[in-house]
Amino acid sequence: MMAASSLQTLRGNLLVNEPMSRHTSWKIGGPAERMYTPADIDDLALFLTSLPESEPLMFIGLGSNLLVRDGGIEGTVISFKGSMANIDLHADNRVSAGAGVSCAKLSRFCHRNNLLGAEFFAGIPGLLGGALAMNAGAFGGETWSVVETVNTVDRSGNVYTRTRDDYQIGYRSVKGHENEWFVSADICLRPGDGEQAAQQVKQLLKQRGETQPTGVPSCGSVFKNPPGDHAARLIEASGLKGFRIGDAVVSDKHANFIINIGQAKAADVEALMQHIQQTVNEKFNVKLQSEVKIVGRVSND
Repeated sequence: MMAASSLQTLRGNLLVNEPMSRHTSWKIGGPAERMYTPADIDDLALFLTSLPESEPLMFIGLGSNLLVRDGGIEGTVISFKGSMANIDLHADNRVSAGAGVSCAKLSRFCHRNNLLGAEFFAGIPGLLGGALAMNAGAFGGETWSVVETVNTVDRSGNVYTRTRDDYQIGYRSVKGHENEWFVSADICLRPGDGEQAAQQVKQLLKQRGETQPTGVPSCGSVFKNPPGDHAARLIEASGLKGFRIGDAVVSDKHANFIINIGQAKAADVEALMQHIQQTVNEKFNVKLQSEVKIVGRVSND
């Protein structure tokens, strides 16, 4: 796959045939042929240059919005979990953060430094890199509303600085420069009472915990909210709370959550998602769009 000389200079962690069930919040997924966790951006660039151009490549964070099929992933997965997690404060109400920073940690950092505008990050169960890739949001806020610039890397190891204007930003959607991956971002905030903001976030998280399933594997919201409506309302009104395929179940607590109550397979979740979409479309003539990224190979078992 790569030259021995490259391997001798790399400083990250390379795993082979790594079960993706260890790296997704659903606790589901077949093995990745290779998984690399870079030591830093220079190490990542070096690793990328060592790969053949034909090597399939995928970047992941906490796997909180990801369904990996049971046949696993061909090629190489780059994991930012436990890596690229620097946060730096600047004098102009700006914060620089690596793609491996958890959104919750980023929110807390901003509160401690009396910066407002990043409260919504506390409700995003993933890393900043994934939030940038899908314009993740919570509590009425969206990632790209505070982004000033981003740094990206391509598979040749080149690093670029880009602005919001370089992308087409929409609801849970970011388009543009698809052959580059986010490695860091600068976010622009405003000064204020960080302690008060932290208390507001604490209350919002408490309310969320009362209405959403916790303590069981899920990916958060499965479907995007259609214009003027909520996916959860449509799914519940279709009588699908508690509906299950294998160990994949529509949550009784929140209908837009699919939970893994035991040994659910990716095929179970995917089939359940399709059943939900078909049922809602037949009942309400609404085609629910998935928030979840589905990747990998279907198992032959």
